[in-house]
Amino acid sequence: MRLGMKSWYALSAIGRDRPGIVADLAELIYECDCNLEDSSMTILGSEFAVLLLLSSVAPEANQHLSAGCKRLEWEKRLTVFFRPLEGEPLPYATRARARRYALQAVGVDRAGIVAKIARCLADHAVTIAEMSTQSRPEPESGTPIYTMRMALDVPEQTDAGALDRRLQAIGEDLQVDVTFSAVVG
Repeated sequence: MRLGMKSWYALSAIGRDRPGIVADLAELIYECDCNLEDSSMTILGSEFAVLLLLSSVAPEANQHLSAGCKRLEWEKRLTVFFRPLEGEPLPYATRARARRYALQAVGVDRAGIVAKIARCLADHAVTIAEMSTQSRPEPESGTPIYTMRMALDVPEQTDAGALDRRLQAIGEDLQVDVTFSAVVG
């Protein structure tokens, strides 16, 4: 293998959850002379979803990954999206100075919870670093209760008190309980 400059790739895949999906993806990465730099995986309903950040110094990694992704789609029934990235991704720590906050919204499931809260955060230049949502029936009544959890990066110049007041107003409008708090440590 001839070594070149380090190249970066983003790869996402989704498919019916089954044992072996992670092994299939890891073997592809290894076979293509790539390194798994960062990953996020989850199960949504009965579907497995993954987002991967890869790097390689192998000049032919792009072609091998492209062919390998097509093979996984055909043989393993995964939907795979892959693309080369332009330049090296910024390390998370070197991004704009921000404070980490946690946000949780809980209430009867209704349309607009994520849309309205996400718009408010965007309007305040807040980055949503992580988000998970779920709707589960309440044990006694069966009413669907929606829970949204977010890890947020709030810019230092953002007035966290004003943002919290706006989030509480949205929560009141949507009839959901919103908690917004700084993460310590």
